[in-house]
This record gives sequence, C-alpha cells and structure tokens, in this order.
Amino acid sequence: MARQTRRLLLLVAACMALTLAAPRMALAADAAGGEAKGTLHLFNGKNLDGFYTFVKDRGRNQDPKKVFTVENGAIRISGEEWGCITTNSEFENYRVTIEFKWGTLTHANRLESARDSGLLVHSTGADGAYAGVWMRSIECQMIEGGTGDLLVVGDETPAFSLTTPTAPELQDKCPVYQAGGKPATIDTGRINWWGRDPQWKDVKGFRGAKDVEKPLGEWNRYECIADGAKLTVLLNGKVVNEAFDVRPAKGRIQIQSEGAELFVRRVDVTPLAADKAAAPPKP
Repeated sequence: MARQTRRLLLLVAACMALTLAAPRMALAADAAGGEAKGTLHLFNGKNLDGFYTFVKDRGRNQDPKKVFTVENGAIRISGEEWGCITTNSEFENYRVTIEFKWGTLTHANRLESARDSGLLVHSTGADGAYAGVWMRSIECQMIEGGTGDLLVVGDETPAFSLTTPTAPELQDKCPVYQAGGKPATIDTGRINWWGRDPQWKDVKGFRGAKDVEKPLGEWNRYECIADGAKLTVLLNGKVVNEAFDVRPAKGRIQIQSEGAELFVRRVDVTPLAADKAAAPPKP
C-alpha cells in the first residue's frame, strides 16, 4: 500500500510539473514560430474592424462599389476606384508585416499597366491631402518589378523626407538604394530598390531579372521596420531598401487601391521592444 501511495504521489507531482511548464512551453513555441508577444493582428480575417476606408471623390467609409471587402479570410481590394484602407490607430517604433498577392483584374487608366498598390506608413494629416486620395506619408511601394521602392508622399518640404545610401548612377532619374553608398535626401519622388531592372516598363506582368517578388498569384511577405527615424524594407525575407532621417517617424498605416486587384491576408504590427525580445540570441 505504501509503495502504491508513493507511486500515486509521484504521478500527481509529474502531472503538476507538466501543467506548470505548459505556459512556458507555449511561449517558447510562439517565439520559435517567429511571432513576438504583443503582436497586434490588425486584420481579424473576418471584417475591416480597426480600419476605415477612403475613396477618392467619395470620402471616408463611402464605398458603394465595394472596393474594399473581405473574401475567404483575406482583404480584397478591387482597384476599381482609387483610395485606401487606413488604420484607426497611429504607430511608432514597430514592424508592420503584410502578406499579399495580386489578383488578375486591372482597371481604368491602368488596365495594361503594371499592377500597383502600396503600403503607406507614418501617415499623418488629413485624409486625401495628397492628390485627393491619400494622407501624406512614406510609401513602401508595391508594384510589379518595383516592390520595395521608397516614395515620399508628402508636401515637398522637409516635413516629409528621407535619406538613403545610394549607388553612384541614377536609374530612370531616380537614386538606387545601395548599402554603404552616398547619402541622398528626397522630399518628393522615389528611391529604387537595389534590384529594380534598368529596363523596367510600366506594363502589366512585368518581371525583372533580379525580382524578389513572387510570380502572379503567389503570396508575398512584405515588412517595413520603423525604428525611430530609420526605415528598413524587406520582401520575402530580403532587405530591399533602407532609409534614415525619415520624417515623420510615426502615424497611421494605409494600404492603397490603385487600379489593380490585390488580396491581403495578414496585417500585423509588432512593437519593436517585443520584436527584439522574441529574437533568438546571437551565437
């Protein structure tokens, strides 16, 4: 009887130890899976709660043509009218991660042009202040052949500007990102990502020799890391562009409708403090 009692006590103790360890094991699994504690899932997979829509010449939350909908667990942006979805909240010192793929439809004056959209960060001021469509902001470009370009969607003053290390030669009159290169500051226009094809053309389906973006219909992971006044852009895990002295350094996040059908199945924001805490230790 005493031996059976000891076995029972040992079994109970083992079960309690596993129960107490379970939360730690779960946290370790989350870290191994790459998601930091504190990550905000801005898109819930069901509706656009947490965002509002803005359509050119219509305004906020006026979307009769259903440019912005949710289908099969993803945001569908039809591209039929120009506009954006905008976060209700502002963010500072964060990593925003989206997963997107292009649809097949294109519209209006971009019917035969490269599929085009954009992830706009540090968006501030009035809706539609830029071209009647978007808030002034810094754009992490999404366009066939040019995803990873950085654009200033501003007022052509230092209030909206950035500085990037660039290659010696311009490409299509634009600086090209090159790590360790000569700093170039812009308050309008574009900084090309490092692999943008010199023969790039604004035609539907364009693909360059060094494209990091996946072929039409496949999902891409796009990340913009806003660390103070520094901005790093990654496409499918590769750094494609980088900027310093970025102004402003906080604001809302917008995703554009710009003539092409787009699907977005993930929109996550991770505070950098949590992001760094979840990173594996360096060897």
